[in-house]
Amino acid sequence: MGFPYRPFCFLYLFLAIFHTFELIPLAKSASDYTTLVYKGCAKQPLSDPTGVYSQSISTLFGSLIAQSSKAKFFKTSTGTSQTTIDGLFQCRGDLSNVECYNCVSQLPILIDKLCGKPVAARIQLQGCYMLYEVSGFPQISGMEMLYKTCSGKNIGGAGFEEIRDTALNQLENGMGGSNGFYTTNYQSMYVLGQCEGDVGTSDCVECVKNAIQRAQVECGSSISGQIYLHKCFISYSYYKNGAPKRSSSSSFSSPESSSSSGGSSGQNTGKTVAIILGGAAGVGFLVICLLFARGLMKKHDVY
Repeated sequence: MGFPYRPFCFLYLFLAIFHTFELIPLAKSASDYTTLVYKGCAKQPLSDPTGVYSQSISTLFGSLIAQSSKAKFFKTSTGTSQTTIDGLFQCRGDLSNVECYNCVSQLPILIDKLCGKPVAARIQLQGCYMLYEVSGFPQISGMEMLYKTCSGKNIGGAGFEEIRDTALNQLENGMGGSNGFYTTNYQSMYVLGQCEGDVGTSDCVECVKNAIQRAQVECGSSISGQIYLHKCFISYSYYKNGAPKRSSSSSFSSPESSSSSGGSSGQNTGKTVAIILGGAAGVGFLVICLLFARGLMKKHDVY
């Protein structure tokens, strides 16, 4: 007579466990360092009737990918004196070797998909970039601006520009002793700067200074901005609740998403509480079910 009541107990237990998982946010399937920022494709197609250039480019890509598992920057050339292809990659300084490799590995595919086979191409992701060019391709200034992005959301109120400019000034000062990569927080502002791996210290500082000036002019009161010059780039982000602590691959998370989520520590705390409460509820229901079943069995024995 007691057995028909048991399915309800197990149903309660299932609902309690299901509620536990429902409280835990799903992790993002992909990190933001692989997000496309911009593409730069030369208008002139590569004349390659014999396929020699294509083979050199393929060899170049293979070499760059192989080096990305152990270096953040690598520059090399392939081909003969008549068919030389120059190329390089660089990863953001806060990426791990695995993240760098994963990022760089996607670039040859994107170059082929987005550019085809021009005489020169450059693809920039949030965490890395790669470029190649046929030897003799016209060079541009290291200060040339390649791309900019400024948040469409502006912030009002006194003090924003002062906070931003102070943070950017700290970035400029920090680049001098940073080996080409530097990040810092100032109050509610997070800033980052990086120079191409073969740029000297003085040229690096000068490049970042130029990028900062462009950010101040081009982005105005935008809460975030990224300025990409040929030999360096900078990024700044404003967080009204204070700049969050960063993991290695989250340096470009949006201010809106971080301020609303309360940062990674808040998410981890929520997960822990959800697991504890859900687990306790599940155990509690299980104990109640067992006690209830035991009581029914005793009644069954009496009758």
